Amino acid sequence: MDLNYNSAERAFRDEVQAFLAQSLPARLSRKVAAGCHLSKAEHEEWHAIVNRRGWLASHWPVEHGGTGWNSVQRYIFEYECALANAPRIIPFGLSMLAPVIIRYGTPAQKKHWLPRLLNGADWWCQGYSEPGSGSDLASVRTTAVREGDHYIVNGQKTWTTQGQAANMIFCLVRTNPAAKKQQGISFLLMNLSTPGVEMRPIITLDGEHEVNEVFFTNVRVPVENLVGQEDRGWDCAKYLLTYERTGVAGVGHACALIERVKRAARARVEAGLRLIDNPTFAQRLAKVEMELEAMKVTNLRVVSAVEGDGVPGAESSMLKVKGTEIRQELTSLLRVIQGPYARSMPDLATDMSLAAYPEGPVNNQTGTLNYLNQRKLSIYGGSNEIQRTIIAKAMLGL
Repeated sequence: MDLNYNSAERAFRDEVQAFLAQSLPARLSRKVAAGCHLSKAEHEEWHAIVNRRGWLASHWPVEHGGTGWNSVQRYIFEYECALANAPRIIPFGLSMLAPVIIRYGTPAQKKHWLPRLLNGADWWCQGYSEPGSGSDLASVRTTAVREGDHYIVNGQKTWTTQGQAANMIFCLVRTNPAAKKQQGISFLLMNLSTPGVEMRPIITLDGEHEVNEVFFTNVRVPVENLVGQEDRGWDCAKYLLTYERTGVAGVGHACALIERVKRAARARVEAGLRLIDNPTFAQRLAKVEMELEAMKVTNLRVVSAVEGDGVPGAESSMLKVKGTEIRQELTSLLRVIQGPYARSMPDLATDMSLAAYPEGPVNNQTGTLNYLNQRKLSIYGGSNEIQRTIIAKAMLGL
């Protein structure tokens, strides 16, 4: 395959860059560049800006309100947004649930849910992981028993990212306890305001409220909120995870982060020597940069291979493993650069904003917070150990 952009792709890249230069609010870009958390309102603001341009649903076909872009165009858009420090498009509804509804949903479900995803009427979170069954999704124990026109749901989900900002959750539930592990599971859509749903915060190592645990006690869910066939939700789950794992690789975000690391290393001077010229540091930086360049090529190979209606298989696991390792190493390097200004732990009473931190030699002191937060990358979306097992089975025949 040709790894260079053709003339049409270069023109599209220029169009994306011009849009970002004109439409991306500088205050949002500064917060993203500094590694600060954005509020739901700030994410909604950016979503609305991109939606007005018609580019929010980059993975959707045109007939459902999407861009109709090919895989290379989607890659260019995500890459340029990351380089410009644009807020991340929250993936749970737009990039993860929507492809499942488009492929497995009924016409009525597509007509109802997809427009609400675009206009921001619904914000979704993911109900997959459970206590004791993190990456082993086939062992979910949350049950859904059908009674007339409703399912009665009981159980618990955990590590529910941004659940506190969501009004809807898509869940894997067990509808046939007697079936084999991968069978007897169904895919349900639930309103979080339904009686019997309780959301509790989990405070992460960086002091943020990013994830939650969710409890379901006799929650009544309409049968029309079942996506796909009853007891065949594993098909939906696998399809969704290929999108999640490819996105977790974060090629564009890693490219933006490595440039940040380089700038900071050039600015850090000790005993008359720039840190970027320190042999030990330079060796670590060179190694991760070579790995990133190799991953960029692999990512382009994958997006080329899935052109059209294709879906990445074990390749998404490869990207997930290497992409998360690279981003973790980059946050580690940034923490080294910031030295004593990489605060050890946050002040929970202090607002996470640029003004909350004193000036330091690299003008940012969130190094430790980001480092601690990024430890999760190799765990969520299926731990890297699980991904290596998938690769061994699917690609190596072991």
